[in-house]
Amino acid sequence: MRFQTATIIAFLATATAAGAHDLKHLPLGDTLRSKAPAVGHIWPCRIDPRAGGAQVNGPWIDLEAGTYDRTAKAVVGGKVTWPHVFEIRRDGDRRVFFTNALPDHGTGVFPIRPGSEAYKYDRNPHHIQPQRIGFSLPADPELAESPTCAPGVVGILLTGVPLYSALDAPGRDAVAHEVQDSCEGHPQPAGIYHYHSLSPCALSQQQPGQHGQLAGYAVDGFGIFGPYGEAGEALTSADLDACHGHSHEIDWDGERRVMYHYHGTPDFPYTVGCLRGAHSRDVVRILSGPPPR
Repeated sequence: MRFQTATIIAFLATATAAGAHDLKHLPLGDTLRSKAPAVGHIWPCRIDPRAGGAQVNGPWIDLEAGTYDRTAKAVVGGKVTWPHVFEIRRDGDRRVFFTNALPDHGTGVFPIRPGSEAYKYDRNPHHIQPQRIGFSLPADPELAESPTCAPGVVGILLTGVPLYSALDAPGRDAVAHEVQDSCEGHPQPAGIYHYHSLSPCALSQQQPGQHGQLAGYAVDGFGIFGPYGEAGEALTSADLDACHGHSHEIDWDGERRVMYHYHGTPDFPYTVGCLRGAHSRDVVRILSGPPPR
């Protein structure tokens, strides 16, 4: 399939206010890395310029302009279903998770099939594999004294799938460069299916005039919500702070509370640009999975 599926395009279109996003000329995040919190950037803990990734820049990427056309990006075809297992519960002051990291939606066929349009640009050779991932996060997270860098894994969505940062391993804009399926996911070397942005398959239909729904949790325990603000307006990175979030009254565990939270947006860095709360390196390690054999 040469172009993004209707699922992705419909999601992006509803998340786009007049003039807020030009999906044909989204900012390419390759140079939007920072060494401190910065709006519209990501502050990565680590990158590896020698690591792998998509082999060829797709024709949807305009390096000279520093933009890409998200509506023209290749997509991995197929509709594979999986034995999804995901449990989440509150236990005192902790929120406890268990997942096999297989989504509650269909995926494309991986490894990417030779001869497909996607294979021209990204020859991802990895299989999606079930995992055994268990961890807990603070149920009532608090802001740290200062933000910290974004690790490679920044959270988990309510599909049971880990959410990685906006960057691929070498530090490029993963959403622009890497070819993913219609839910914007793909596997890494350990076989963990994951996203680099807020998957359209993690959200139900947005109600007009309402705040974006809870889509998952960051590794510091704060919520990650859909791309709409308090009055239902479509958000961009410019509407959010340097970590891609803000504070106001939201629904949290059945109560209305004023608290910090992150949002997904169609523009870079898509979800978490840095972390506003304390997090455990063990949780990041667990969500990252075992090293590839």
